[in-house]
Parts: sequence; C-alpha cells; structure tokens
Amino acid sequence: MARPRVNSEFLGENWGNLLETARKVIRIEAEEIGRLEERIGDEFLEAVKAIVKCIERGGKVIITGIGKSGLVGKKLAATMNSTGTTAFFMHPVEAVHGDLGMVSARDVVIAISKSGNSEELAALLPTFRRLGNRIVAITGNASSELARESDFVLDVAVRQEACPYGLAPTASTSCAVAMADALAISIFVVRGLKPEDFAFHHPGGSLGKRLLLKVRDIMHTGEEIPLVREDATMREALMEIIEKRLGVTGVVNDRGKLVGIITDGDIKRILMGHPDVKDIREIRVGTVMTRNPRTIEADALVARAIQRMEEDPRRLITCLMIVDDQGYPIGIVHMHDCLRTGIA
Repeated sequence: MARPRVNSEFLGENWGNLLETARKVIRIEAEEIGRLEERIGDEFLEAVKAIVKCIERGGKVIITGIGKSGLVGKKLAATMNSTGTTAFFMHPVEAVHGDLGMVSARDVVIAISKSGNSEELAALLPTFRRLGNRIVAITGNASSELARESDFVLDVAVRQEACPYGLAPTASTSCAVAMADALAISIFVVRGLKPEDFAFHHPGGSLGKRLLLKVRDIMHTGEEIPLVREDATMREALMEIIEKRLGVTGVVNDRGKLVGIITDGDIKRILMGHPDVKDIREIRVGTVMTRNPRTIEADALVARAIQRMEEDPRRLITCLMIVDDQGYPIGIVHMHDCLRTGIA
C-alpha cells in the first residue's frame, strides 16, 4: 500500500482549516456525551444497586472488553479501584485461556462493546450465565447479542463519530468513558465513602497530600505565632512582623481572642493614607487593623487553606490564622508552607 501523502488542503496558508477540524471533533464528542443524560434512568439505577449489593457481599466487579472498548474497561477498573470498589479488568482472549478462574459466582460483570457482537465477548457469555453472574452491558447497540444476554443495558449509541469517515471510534469511546465514570462515581456516592477513603487508595504524590494533609500538620504554633494586642502601637506590630518573618501579625483583645490582623501591605497603605501623621509607629493597632480576618480550623485540609486564601480575587492573602472553636489563635499558616507540601 502506498504511503499516505500530506493532504494538500493543509499546506500553505490553509492551516486554519485544521483548527476547525479539531474544534469540530470536540464539538461532536461534547454533543454526543450530552445526549447520554436522557438515557440515565431506571436501568442505570438497577445496575448500580446490583454492583453495590455485589460489593457488600464480598464480591468484585469483573470488567471486560476488547480493542478500544477494552481500553475504556481498563480505565473504568482503575477508577473503581481508586474509589473503593474492587474491580479487575479481564481481557476476553486471556479469559478463555485461563483467566476465567478469577470470576466467582458472587461477582458482577461489566462488558463493554460498541457493536455488542464481538466474538470474543460472545464466547464468555455462556460461562457468566453458568456461574450466575449479573451482567451489565455498556454498548452502542441495544439490540445486540451482548444486550440480549445482559441483565442491565447502558446505551451509549452515538449518531456520528468525530472521525470524518465515521471509522475510528471517537465519540463512541468518549461516551463509553462518560457512562463508565457515571457508574463508578454513582457507586462511590451510594456507598457513602468520604475523601479520606479516596485518599487511602492514593497515599503517594500530590493527590494523597491534597486529601490527607491537614493544616495542623504544617501550621506554626506557640512562640512562632505573630501576635500583638489591639492597644499596641504600630511600632510593636512592625517589630512582631519583622521578628516572626511571616509578613503579618494577628491582633488579639484583652481576653486573647483574635479580633484583627495587620500585614506589611497594610503598613504601606497606612503610610499612603495618613500623610499628615508624623510618626506612623505611634498609631494604635486597633484603629487601623483589618477586622474579622479570614481564618481556618486546624483540622481543615491544606488544600482548603489554599482555596481560602485565594477565594477573593480582589483581595488575595498569603496567611491564615488558625483559631479554636472559642476564637483563640492557636496557629498560623503561610502560603509558602502550603506550597512546600507540593499540593498546589
């Protein structure tokens, strides 16, 4: 076969045509995925219930498929395992050569196939039936052999592929991935799992840190907390900011509760806003501090602390005071502390 040549349409000044091709691919796939919403109904709910019941009685999810559908299946297995649902991908060819031994009668099978008529999957269906497995089909052909032999059918048919010739699985695989994700996350939600459960399966890397690391693990405490009383002078506040090197100091009342905050940026603004003051150092902190500063709890996730600092684009901050449930300051965390964890 002759080696394909570069399409002359995209030579010279016509590269803009290629951009439109790329945009059309994204548009078609987005439209096809959008059409899936109307197909999420009772059949989907029953499939979720069957899988949850399977897991609760000690079973597992066996996922199978071949070609591009097999790749979707591998992704689904990975998503399920990371969200606490025990799942294994079983290649249909390897299955008939011994891997069927991993399947028990307690398991649920998810079979993925665009046509629903692949010979490799068809060869497995009698064994699944003999074992008594419930079968969930994710297929683009609701009248296929796979659909007829399955207990639950999740229809992922598409009107068109994003491939201009309708040959390469594109929109169809995107829809299969979207349906598979909907299934995995629905199971995750039904089982009532929490972020901590998700983090248990992701102990390494930034994801594990995002889900496990708490503010109390990195906050400055004790003598490291910059604090002044509200009747202190700006000189005292400036000395505290310089000594603790966090660019900020908390302000407490006579009972020790946090009532405000002063930053080095505030000092610059005070200088500009009080040109008639001969010595800014003698201004009382309580008259110029920012009241009701943003705070966070010690048990909050570090990822949440970063969000808290950045939640107001017009007033980004770099530090958060940590207070107890009575409003007493017990720590402080700087954005740099958060960044050093590798989360952001």
